[in-house]
Amino acid sequence: MELTYLDSNSWLIEMAGKRILLDPWLVGSLMFGNTPWLFKGDRPQDRPIPENIDLILLSQGLPDHAHIPTLEQLDHALPVVASPNAAKVVESLGYQTIHTLEHHQKYTIDNLEILALKGSPVGPTTLENGYLLKDLSTGQTLYYEPHGYHSPELKQYAPIDVVVTPLINLTLPLLGPVIKGQASALQVCEWLKPQVILPTAAGGDINFEGLVMKFLKPQGTVADFKQMLHEKQPDTLVLEPTPGTPCTVLA
Repeated sequence: MELTYLDSNSWLIEMAGKRILLDPWLVGSLMFGNTPWLFKGDRPQDRPIPENIDLILLSQGLPDHAHIPTLEQLDHALPVVASPNAAKVVESLGYQTIHTLEHHQKYTIDNLEILALKGSPVGPTTLENGYLLKDLSTGQTLYYEPHGYHSPELKQYAPIDVVVTPLINLTLPLLGPVIKGQASALQVCEWLKPQVILPTAAGGDINFEGLVMKFLKPQGTVADFKQMLHEKQPDTLVLEPTPGTPCTVLA
């Protein structure tokens, strides 16, 4: 299993003989609506589109997961596995093969099985997707949830080999946690006993600006998390991949 971190929530996952592009934001700015004054993310230069992609996997319909400028540039003939909200985004762009997964539904392509699990709340009634990926030939597993909201139902799938989730907290006054790391990540490690855990959501060479950034407060560091995890579960390895560089997580 090989993972390449592409900043923010974006990953290239290579497992089960497939190359999966997860929540890609690779080109252009990141905004929520046409409101750069509120929030805008930019990187010094666009990331190249990875070659030979087999599948696009989208956990949420929000722009930091289903990034329209990036999706516009990707091959619309590629199959997409998506949450219901993300499926609406790619459908509007003209993608031809969309597999919409509700919670607990599966999609299988050759030796790769993708199971949708309960993920992050978006608004008062919607839960987006987390995913459990399994290589049916080796039994290797990977769990991804980009905001740190982990359903207790995960316990039934333990142990899971690799976890990709936030390791620090990001909070807004009055609204509370936007991203849950630290305690949430420690809890999921206790449940799943992973061999490896990797941070997502708050990394890479990106400049963020706008009104939201004046109030968004990070809490803790990856180094803090490593220390806490080592005390509770020393057999789990914390990997911090270099953005753009492939990282072998399981042989």
